[in-house]
Parts: sequence; C-alpha cells; structure tokens
Amino acid sequence: MWEWFRNIGSAIYTVGQGLQVTMRYWLATYRSDRKTFTEQFEYPEKPVPVAARYRGFHRYDLTTCIACDQCAKACPVDCIYIGKERVENGKGFKITGFTIDYTKCMFCALCVEPCPVDCIFMGATHDLSCYSRDGCIVDFSRMPVDVAWGRSTLNPTAVAQSKVITEPVHGGPNQ
Repeated sequence: MWEWFRNIGSAIYTVGQGLQVTMRYWLATYRSDRKTFTEQFEYPEKPVPVAARYRGFHRYDLTTCIACDQCAKACPVDCIYIGKERVENGKGFKITGFTIDYTKCMFCALCVEPCPVDCIFMGATHDLSCYSRDGCIVDFSRMPVDVAWGRSTLNPTAVAQSKVITEPVHGGPNQ
C-alpha cells in the first residue's frame, strides 16, 4: 500500500519538475507584443515570406518549352505528364498539355535541373489548398502565361478557372 502512495508521489513530483522547466522557459521568452501567425502575416491576403531557395509550387513557361520530356523522366515519383504532338510543316513538338499532380509531388526539384531551356523552376507559392484531389492536378498549358510563369499568384481560383477552358493556351516557339 505504501508503495502505491510512493509511486503517486513520485509521479506528481516528476510532472511538477517538468512544469517548472516549461514555466521557466515560457516566462523567459514571453513577449506581450508578439502576435499570432495570422496577425503577423495576414495570410492568405498577404503572402508568407519564404527563403530565397524555397521549393514551392512549380513555375512553367509554355513559350520556351521544347517538349523534350527531360523533366518527366527525371521525376522520381512520375507526377509530371507532358502531352505533345508533332508540328506540321516544321520540326519539333507542340505542347498540348503539361500537368503536374501535386498529390504525388515531393518538391525535390529534380525536374528543374535537366531542363535545357530553363522553362520550369520552383516557385515561391506557399499554399495551394483545395477541397478535392482534382484541384491538386494543375495543367499549366491551360493556364494564362502570366499565372503559370509566376508574374501572378498560382492560387486555387486560377487553377479552377484553368479547368474550365476547353482549348489549351498555345503560343510556343513552334507556332
């Protein structure tokens, strides 16, 4: 019986020691002027500042892509799908679809290195939240060039609007 009371006392003592350490660090680092994350960055209205080498959602330039498939071959999880067709009365290919499935992508940036014309790179978009898995599949060939290339924000609204367009946006070097 006394052993049981000693175990309860020991448990209370060790929990008290842990709380003492926690309170000591909390009081040492407490600042009344510190804001919450959403107050500090006003996310999603203002973008979250990211490091210069942050690997966010891809940026893709349809106008310079030569459809060489090097990025799709380098992808370790096969999340890049490239649709292409041969150009009539010329050489090379025309992009009909450049899709990245972000449910598979692990943001390793291995697709960026082998591109001979630097038409794909990692962007600084922090979040692409959506309510369905279909929203995580982005077809860059159906998006406006300013959104896909990064002069605007890649957001769920732009992705949803790109799925409504019936014809792909073309304008590459082979047209």
